[in-house]
Amino acid sequence: MTSGLPVRTLGRTGLEVTHLGYGALELRGMTDQAGVPERAITDGQAETILNAVLDSGINYIDTASRYGASEEYIGKCISHRRSEYVLATKCTRDATAEGRNVWTTENMFRNIEQSLKRMKTDYVDVLQLHNPMPEYAESVDLVGTLEEIRRQGKVRWIGISTNLPYMPTFAAIDAFDVYQTNYSTLQPEHFDWITKLTEDGRGTIIRTRAAKGEPDIPGSPAHSRGVQFATDEERWVSFESVGLDELREEGESRTAFVLRYTFAHPDISTVIVGTLDPEHLKENVRALETGPLAPDLVAEVDRRLEPLGFRPAPLT
Repeated sequence: MTSGLPVRTLGRTGLEVTHLGYGALELRGMTDQAGVPERAITDGQAETILNAVLDSGINYIDTASRYGASEEYIGKCISHRRSEYVLATKCTRDATAEGRNVWTTENMFRNIEQSLKRMKTDYVDVLQLHNPMPEYAESVDLVGTLEEIRRQGKVRWIGISTNLPYMPTFAAIDAFDVYQTNYSTLQPEHFDWITKLTEDGRGTIIRTRAAKGEPDIPGSPAHSRGVQFATDEERWVSFESVGLDELREEGESRTAFVLRYTFAHPDISTVIVGTLDPEHLKENVRALETGPLAPDLVAEVDRRLEPLGFRPAPLT
């Protein structure tokens, strides 16, 4: 399917993916801390947004076994269009009888079998570890398990979803083909890491949290300074305090501005953004079609945010 949307090569996988992807987290619905549903997702909503994603030309969809209904909706609503998209999911920890979450080989195989069944496919293009602690990678041989899953034909490429301060440890593991991490105006910590990974032939999948812009990476300069956005009104406090609104084009939303900033990084393979709203999806696509922010505008954003502690972390 030819969409006309800009595409990038997902590192050494050779997969051609649209520069804007779809993150399917929101398809699981919302629950409170006790697990009680707060916002149910209807079949109609899921079918509408997933087909709108593909109809817009986006060809990269990212989900996870932990997202539950998200994978089920992908299978129910668009498995008949499987040839139109690159499909990525994540495997995760398992809860023990004592309530602890641990990584096990058995659970990883159970995760992928469950994911394939839910999504009505016999393989996924990319399988990622879902934010493991470094010690688990050694004690459970997570990489070896991923490679065995690949040898069985259930997945084509393997990777990891991770952030600082664990990025240096996982970046040194050559087996990973792709890395998923955070990056945006208010999350610039991984700027140089994205470049390094690309230079090493890895694909880079970026979560922008563009709807929030939250610097929630443990160990980041902003995080260490206690910058937090607990409510909708507070999420954009730093964005406002340095006058970034005056840099937006007329009629451009803040989220579109943040997204275009993210697109300006030259080494990103794809940027995944989730939504249930077809109009928000259209806005994201328009941001991609408008193009990244100009280099001088990116530099001005960085100059204004740097005094607040928003800056790339050094490579270590």
